[in-house]
Amino acid sequence: MKNIKPHFISLFLVIISLVVILGISRVFYQRFDLTYDKRYTLSPTTLQVLSKIKEPLVIKVLLKGNIPAEYKRLQIETLQLLEEYKAKNQYIRFEFINPLEGKKPEDEIQKLSYEGLTPLMITSMTEGKTSEEYLFPWAIITKGEKQEKVSLLRNKLGATNQEKIQFSVQNLEYAFSDALYKLLLEKDKKIAVLKSNGTLADIQIADFLRSEQAYYHIAPFTLDSVATSPERTLKQLSEFQLCIIAKPTERFTDKQKQVLDQYIMNGGRVLWLLDPVAVSLEDMFHQQGHTMAMPLDLNLGDMLFKYGVRLNYDLLNDWYFTQIMVAQGSGSQTQYTPIPWVYSPMILSSNNHLINKNLDGIRLQFVSSIDTLSNGIKKQILLTSSPISKQEGTPREIILEFPEKTMEGYEKGNFPVAVLLEGTFSSVYKNRVKPISQIKDKDLSTPTKMIVISDGDIIRNDIVQGEPIELGYDKWTNQFFDNKIFLQNCVNYLLDDTSFLQLRNKKVSLAFLDKKKLEKESNYWKSISLIIPLTFLLFIGLISKFWYKKRFS
Repeated sequence: MKNIKPHFISLFLVIISLVVILGISRVFYQRFDLTYDKRYTLSPTTLQVLSKIKEPLVIKVLLKGNIPAEYKRLQIETLQLLEEYKAKNQYIRFEFINPLEGKKPEDEIQKLSYEGLTPLMITSMTEGKTSEEYLFPWAIITKGEKQEKVSLLRNKLGATNQEKIQFSVQNLEYAFSDALYKLLLEKDKKIAVLKSNGTLADIQIADFLRSEQAYYHIAPFTLDSVATSPERTLKQLSEFQLCIIAKPTERFTDKQKQVLDQYIMNGGRVLWLLDPVAVSLEDMFHQQGHTMAMPLDLNLGDMLFKYGVRLNYDLLNDWYFTQIMVAQGSGSQTQYTPIPWVYSPMILSSNNHLINKNLDGIRLQFVSSIDTLSNGIKKQILLTSSPISKQEGTPREIILEFPEKTMEGYEKGNFPVAVLLEGTFSSVYKNRVKPISQIKDKDLSTPTKMIVISDGDIIRNDIVQGEPIELGYDKWTNQFFDNKIFLQNCVNYLLDDTSFLQLRNKKVSLAFLDKKKLEKESNYWKSISLIIPLTFLLFIGLISKFWYKKRFS
């Protein structure tokens, strides 16, 4: 009994210690992120969003079931991120579900696709056997009667499955925080979309406007009333923080220019999407592969020159080109052939600003070069053509043909095509006769900013069967370009919503196994994983036997 009593005392002290430690841990709770890239450290933007959740919120992640090995990583990273969210806010509940479990796969896939939850078909080969699986890389966030869909998989141009997972994991925190932000958002900023002067039709920019409507009030605006009510038009335009001018094709009158100029002088921001040259693929296709590229005078040259840029009446011929599809034959014999098209460059970002950081390729069409001028305004070149590009003057004939293989004239390259301007601008009508005398003009602006892009088609989405499809998606090649994300970044920056820009640019590093090497050396590593543990156990056994024999002999 004397020997047993100390053991009971020790056991009792251990139990008391554990209870005390558990009690302290509940009061002083802390999680530690020991990863190199701080993958599980939530950004201040996310923490701010989570702090606003004051009622139960449910997140359903459709990543459960027979998930291929490479996409298992996406599932694990999603789980760990949501655990961090839940640790910061106890109102958050989440669960992983298999949307096809207990249901007819064909009917459920069709139903979910109709709801916008497009499945991903995975074809995998293991030991010579091919199998197909449907994966739903989606999450649904429900708050009361509101819902937001979250795409977990980010498409990347020309990326392998492993690279897609890498990009998707980098995008996870932004995707979930952005969806939560939209559920909680009370919109207060307004965007005017110019609908005069021959700008793009609503259906041609529908996808981008639909995306931005989740964050901002968006309304069409026309300058047609300037001729009769210039003061009222300026007052109405000044109610908007940003004006988007998407590919105008008709000249601006001096009175319209003065209203736009005074809008900028009063702190308004403008996203200029302009084509200095009139040419289109549609005209070329209708005219048997020939068309003329003509300079397009929008009467904005002096205005932009005063602000610090000049759009040139040229076309950039770029060897970092994308393809266009050309129909050959007629009727049921029609075949579509991809043609390399030097006037449709793929712009690769230089990652030198929040707006263009970590972007994939951006596709432009008949883009012109931009010159920057010295006038005291801060300028940042956001996009340039490739090092292998050249300027071609207009007017010129554009012919549908394969590009020449000569590299003559491509020595210079890197021509600016998108420029950010920030600072205090001078009015274009300073020390000039004003077209509208009744407007009280300002000669200098309050600090403001604008972005000038020399391609109006950067915002135009394709249309399939009368419906707009996602901006940046090429329906012929199934490739995704980052036009939409780039323009969203532009709008966010112009409206000073930079917190989500930083979150969108978050980078993480993932380690993946080399599949080819793994298959090639699988037998070797299987043998190693079997022999080494057995050898170690045998060694420990022999040592133990030797020690016992020596001690008790």
